[in-house]
Amino acid sequence: MAASVLRLGIPGRRWALAWIDGGSRHRSGTQPGPTSNRARGQSSVAQLSLRTAQKPRKGEHKWAAVVGLEIHAQICSNSKLFSGAQVCFAAPPNSLVSFFDASLPGTLPAGYQITQQRLPIATNGHLTYNIYIRKKQSQVTTKTVRIKQIQLEQDSGKSLHDDLRSQTLIDLNRAGVGLLEVVLEPDLCCGEEAAVAVRELQLILQALGTSQANMAEGQLRVDANISVHHPGEPLGVRTEVKNLNSLRFLAKAIDYEIQRQITELEDGGEVLNETRSFDYKLGCTVPMRDKEGKQDYRFMPEPNLPPLVLYDATSLPSDADSQQVINIDQLRDMLPELPSATRERLVQQYGMLPEHSFTLLNEVGLLEFFQNVIKETRAEPKKVTNWVLNTFLYYLKQQNLAVSESPVTPGALAELLDLLDSKAISSAAAKQVFEELWKGQGKTAAQIMSEQQLELMQDREALEQLCQATIDGHPQTVMDVKKRNPKAINKLIGLVRKASLSRADPALIKEILEKKLSLSCDLLEFNNISHTSAFPKPPQQGK
Repeated sequence: MAASVLRLGIPGRRWALAWIDGGSRHRSGTQPGPTSNRARGQSSVAQLSLRTAQKPRKGEHKWAAVVGLEIHAQICSNSKLFSGAQVCFAAPPNSLVSFFDASLPGTLPAGYQITQQRLPIATNGHLTYNIYIRKKQSQVTTKTVRIKQIQLEQDSGKSLHDDLRSQTLIDLNRAGVGLLEVVLEPDLCCGEEAAVAVRELQLILQALGTSQANMAEGQLRVDANISVHHPGEPLGVRTEVKNLNSLRFLAKAIDYEIQRQITELEDGGEVLNETRSFDYKLGCTVPMRDKEGKQDYRFMPEPNLPPLVLYDATSLPSDADSQQVINIDQLRDMLPELPSATRERLVQQYGMLPEHSFTLLNEVGLLEFFQNVIKETRAEPKKVTNWVLNTFLYYLKQQNLAVSESPVTPGALAELLDLLDSKAISSAAAKQVFEELWKGQGKTAAQIMSEQQLELMQDREALEQLCQATIDGHPQTVMDVKKRNPKAINKLIGLVRKASLSRADPALIKEILEKKLSLSCDLLEFNNISHTSAFPKPPQQGK
């Protein structure tokens, strides 16, 4: 299908992407960005002629993978890019189609996709993302992938294949929907890097309000270009895996395709320049169509669209109406807080570890939940962070729930943390209360605590009696304490807590135990001294 160009007039220069910190399309070569994972001057995949791979020298060299991405994000809009048809997810097929979208006679039929090709909105940017080293959350490294360009284009219709009836149906609801295409340079090397980079871009788009970027609803789709080669040799023939709509599938598809190509080459085969899709049920990529031969998209200027002119503060005409022009500097000043700045603020404001800030942002809705708990509780931010990331998130993962589906509200958790902070309840009992809250029976934390008699023991005399009974009943453990065994005192604390049905404060238990054991040790030493004085050792004979 032919495509047309949305003409873009930019006075003086092309605009570099200044506020989005990203990479890849295996197509024409571009100038290197600020940082790159590949050597400068190395040919891009697109500059290589299609070739069959040379017979590999099995085991002689390691393989290196090269991954580039084309990311399509659906723009937040109530209508399509060039028609008044509504944009709505899961509408009945062909119910949101204008005459223009359907290319019907009697109108100016499109019959082609409108995109930007010669003058994209932005070029030569970069995306910075962080990735764990060897999956250790305490070790994070920062990487950068170059953005070749960002451009606007129309989405296309959707084909629905009915294998039972051997027919293909067309749904044009998506045809003409506005897309933002982000073309990343081939600076990535594996599925994990690609997934982390796309997630960072997803967070940026959501923060900007550019796109809801909901992958489950097709608002963010990724095409991955993948090739393998021996380090120091020319890049290999690439394949393209189309329409990946989840981060998990993106990572799996890329890693599978890398291994498939390596296996193919080591077995003496060749990698074809083809388009593939990912079968998530089988966990593998399957061929769709080959790409042998140069594709002619027949780009041509769209005569019905006026040029889109961008300005900055220095190039803006003095008589320009600010409501009628696009001022890049003005937009930059209006930018909201971006994910990288949010993570930095969380670390500085709440004293949390950097890896905790990443988790709060990466889980959809978790940051908002955390901040709402912070607003409603007197507990320390460190304690809130611990409960949200360890207890709350653990329950969500166990039942495969989203934050929005949680039966525990921020207010309910805040109330529980207030009880814990005021020492009305122990940590162990608080976890029991949380478990009851998770059942969603409409009870408050205070009601559950009262009904199940989980209040912290306030009677010190009763607690001292429990501690003494524990000491008397476990003489061997007491002896271990006196021998400076560090585990022994913890064992006694655990025994007292068990006897108190987890209603006693561990810190208070320890204080009482240490006091009682210290007194008993002092008494033992006194008895030893008295025994020695009453019965002195007789002098040795001959002296």
